[in-house]
Amino acid sequence: MIPVQSPIHNDKELLDAYSNAVIGVVDKVGPSVVQIQTSKSSEQAPVGQGLGSGVIITPDGFILTNNHVIDNADHIEVRLTTDDSFPAQIVGTDPATDLALIRILANDLLYAELGDSEKLRVGQLVIAIGNPYGFQNTVSTGVISALERTMRNTIGKPIENIIQTSVPLNPGNSGGPLVDSRGKVIGINTAIIPNAQGLGLAVSSNTATWVVSELISVGKVRRAVLGIVAKTASLPVQVQQIFRLKYPTVVEIISVQKNSPAAKAKLETGDLILNVNNKLVAGADDLNREISQKKAGTTFTLTLLRNYQYKEITITSQATNR
Repeated sequence: MIPVQSPIHNDKELLDAYSNAVIGVVDKVGPSVVQIQTSKSSEQAPVGQGLGSGVIITPDGFILTNNHVIDNADHIEVRLTTDDSFPAQIVGTDPATDLALIRILANDLLYAELGDSEKLRVGQLVIAIGNPYGFQNTVSTGVISALERTMRNTIGKPIENIIQTSVPLNPGNSGGPLVDSRGKVIGINTAIIPNAQGLGLAVSSNTATWVVSELISVGKVRRAVLGIVAKTASLPVQVQQIFRLKYPTVVEIISVQKNSPAAKAKLETGDLILNVNNKLVAGADDLNREISQKKAGTTFTLTLLRNYQYKEITITSQATNR
């Protein structure tokens, strides 16, 4: 007969494996997580202080955090897990994704690697390390609850590819890393939902990788723009039925900027955009998702209705500073 292990024994092995996975991640990534303290000054005296988290991503002192952690700060102080403190300078910020890159003058630092957030699966284990309420290097765990969420940034525009988790987060966790079981940073914790439990949001590591490369190379994020102003417009039922359109809304162009890619491609006010690179767009947010998260110089193929006739237009985007 084959001996059957008791459920208690199996549960103990599972718990040990879970604990060992978390411990291994904390040992690997924990030393790269920093506490960020900011202050603002007036002519009379320092006023206002803020606390947040960040993660060292290079051995020579580049640190990734949230833009809202360091926004409008006159002084930024970074505290390592060794209790050493350094003043930090801002390399660049990207309010559109709520990410920022700062740097301290130090070398041979322990750093974390950015992973590939495209490989994430709903339900997998994730670990957050940060400084909630100033409690340094606090660890919390959970799972990925959903992928490809959208949230609004501080200027009211959508941030795409947001990771939703069940990891408990508190004020001060902002800017800290969300890490997978292999010790790769797959997100930057950026928001909690007030009065909700077990609902945290993180900017994906693939978004962060692109933003960091732009901030290091040119100090700003160059996004694709077409040179149009658009709105979400409702379609008459008859039009939706005649053209067999999936959604009752489309993107309507309400103005075209002079000398822009849109003008050069001969887009017109009143054009109704149906698809971008064969992806349906049912509103202005969909259009923003497909355009603004791409690099400047990206070529797009737009399918649209003009005077109730289909047209297909190819347009190469130009750069914007934000």
